[in-house]
Amino acid sequence: MSEAHPPTLGVLLAGGLARRMGGGDKPLRTIGGKTILARAIERLAPQCDALVLNANGDPARFAQTGLPVVADTVEGFAGPLAGVLAGLDWAARNRPDIAYVTTLAADTPFVPRDFVSRLHAARAAAGTPLACAESDGRTHPTNALWRVDLREDLRHALVVKDMRKIDRWTARHGVALAAWPATPLDPFFNANTPEDVAEAERLLAEHGEA
Repeated sequence: MSEAHPPTLGVLLAGGLARRMGGGDKPLRTIGGKTILARAIERLAPQCDALVLNANGDPARFAQTGLPVVADTVEGFAGPLAGVLAGLDWAARNRPDIAYVTTLAADTPFVPRDFVSRLHAARAAAGTPLACAESDGRTHPTNALWRVDLREDLRHALVVKDMRKIDRWTARHGVALAAWPATPLDPFFNANTPEDVAEAERLLAEHGEA
């Protein structure tokens, strides 16, 4: 792994209910003959010291990835922060040598290949424990970098205070923004609907494997 940044666990967030996709697992839809999840794994894995998948329900449906499947540690589909916490808990339990976790929405087929290094650079420059991706003037709170030692604070926020909004929690600790250009395509494009999948096919055909 690169010595340019501290050891980092990658967590692909696939715990959503996919209502806009009509149910089912969004990341298992295919683009250009590969699942969106496979594309995300190919891009994120080389940037991390280990990779896990956050998903709820039967983990067997993701067996083809070969990744550990980590369910939410907070019950009741508490949203993306529950997936973040599950990743932080897994790191603390299985990789105590890793102080940082980066999370990525698993329906993101074009994630940049410098995703982790630029998040770390933004965090270090700002002196904050957290960093978040930004493109086209929009932040992407689930595509972010988290410090493992904040996990108990996050657990308290979720379980005791019922805090579900990512921005509310990150603002308490300080979050740096790492910006990427949105041209020729937005690297944080995510496929939420069947129309988005069709658009991703078009973007792939036009721009190839960037």
